[in-house]
Amino acid sequence: DCFPPSSSNEAKIFAVKSVALAYSPTEAPGQTGVRFGLEVVGVPSVDDATATPTICRPGKGPENANLLAVLARPRVAVGLGRATVLDLSWVPPVRVAEVKANLVGIAVARSTRVSDGATATLRIHATLGRIRAPFTCPDEALADPTSECYRGTRSDDRYDPNILGADLAFGFGRPGTAWRPYLGAGYNRLEPRFQVHFTNSAGSTDRRKVTVNLNRIVVFGGTTWAVSPTVRLAGEVYAAPADAVTARVLLQVSPGG
Repeated sequence: DCFPPSSSNEAKIFAVKSVALAYSPTEAPGQTGVRFGLEVVGVPSVDDATATPTICRPGKGPENANLLAVLARPRVAVGLGRATVLDLSWVPPVRVAEVKANLVGIAVARSTRVSDGATATLRIHATLGRIRAPFTCPDEALADPTSECYRGTRSDDRYDPNILGADLAFGFGRPGTAWRPYLGAGYNRLEPRFQVHFTNSAGSTDRRKVTVNLNRIVVFGGTTWAVSPTVRLAGEVYAAPADAVTARVLLQVSPGG
């Protein structure tokens, strides 16, 4: 097993990908009622130099880290009373572009009016589950005589992101206004767990595990637009300054208006 330090390329790959996987608000504070939504988020890419392992597999070429450019996940938010909201999401285990993700997002938020035109929301959130994909030995590497994957079996590696966090956001504008911008910041604890699953040309199976623990400060901002009494469209820019920046779009429908 391998325990790379936070300065390693292995840790940097996990940190960059967590920017898209973290369960951010993607809506202005103070939203109420039941809301069904679909979020689309850009997945930051990793350059070849960063994707090349420095600790766990030195000498190996770049990992297959850029399989998806975007991630889509359905969301549902339910008001629990007392300005508290439960927000849930599930990415079902359907294989897309060689990636099979089974991810759950969960957040609990509590909002407070701090002035006539501002609302603050404190959230705790988590992203849990598993992603399976050929990260270490894709088909291209199996056909490359210079690769250690040559003539082996396509890998079916496992990646558990394990993201826990808390954030505080401030939204501006009175309830009922069409545009409600917001800004916020937070802290994410990243405990990614990765396991190789690759069988080489000699029939030997690599089941190496990679364990990393990281801490990250994040910042974000966006706006929610009430298209109609029942439809909202939100956009957000989300960043971990040490790693990457991404953009999110959320379309929501409120059955009760």
